[in-house]
Amino acid sequence: MTTSHTTVGRPRPRAADRRRTIRVQRATFIVAFLVLPVTVFVVFIASPFLQAFYYSLTDWRGFSQDMNFVGLANFTSMFGDPVFLAALRNSLLLCLVLPTAVLAAAFLIAFTVTAGGPSVGHVRGLRGGGFYRIITFFPYTIPAIVVGLIWAQVYDPTRGLLNSVLTGLGFTEFASFAWLGDADTAMAASMFVIFWALVGFYVVLFIAAIKGIPGETYEAARLDGAGRARTAWSITLPQILASIQSSYVYLGLMVIDSFGFMMVLNPQGGPAYSTLTLTQYLYMTAFTKGQFGDATAMGVFLALVILIYSGIIFGIFRLLGGDRRRGAGA
Repeated sequence: MTTSHTTVGRPRPRAADRRRTIRVQRATFIVAFLVLPVTVFVVFIASPFLQAFYYSLTDWRGFSQDMNFVGLANFTSMFGDPVFLAALRNSLLLCLVLPTAVLAAAFLIAFTVTAGGPSVGHVRGLRGGGFYRIITFFPYTIPAIVVGLIWAQVYDPTRGLLNSVLTGLGFTEFASFAWLGDADTAMAASMFVIFWALVGFYVVLFIAAIKGIPGETYEAARLDGAGRARTAWSITLPQILASIQSSYVYLGLMVIDSFGFMMVLNPQGGPAYSTLTLTQYLYMTAFTKGQFGDATAMGVFLALVILIYSGIIFGIFRLLGGDRRRGAGA
């Protein structure tokens, strides 16, 4: 009776008070989840980029406050520099070849490990699939600098493991072959090192994505007579297309950089600049030549290249239907 009396006697909040409470909660939510993150983004991401763009329009030497406004002179001289054009060509080659090779290999390994088991009974992966995941993921745990040092020793012309193995197999012409010292092989050898270091991460990523596909889908395909190749192409690949899209963008950004790998394998950009990348040349221009205005111009251009690359990838996957599948999956 006391409780009922207290409830009945308590004044009910007015509609105006309820609306005021809702407005306060909404304002608090917007400040916490929108205004604060946008402020952090503007201060720590957009602002440094705008500052870099300003420096790219000057002749700043990097070690003093003195700088003169030169307009677009750094950009025009950049495109007249044959070394820069060689670095641009190499970076574009990396982002065209490596993401495709890494993701194709990762998909094949992930599908084989996940659905490459017995042909009868429930669809399951290879026996000991965890072992394959570990040995493929292991190189990804090694820092890029260490990976570069290891493979620099493997490629060593006189004491390297690769030439020793090839010579032992009878290919005596490789007895002292300089894989990183020949303009025809330096880029391919460097690409293989990056491939070796990165493929394991995407194997694990794709295995997780494939395990999210219902087993009934695979069993229905098997009952319909679909082989493993058909299952991989027509069922698995479309189901994980959104994961492949994200991986393609992320991997493309990584290989356009490739700074750690390339600086260890080819500190000067390889023979005839055959392995020089944009990030390497940017570093050399800034910290070797002391031309920070030119270097920031390259950085601004590199940011535009990355934006264009990301836009192209998203456009291609939109045409392939990746966004629709991701929306359906969500």
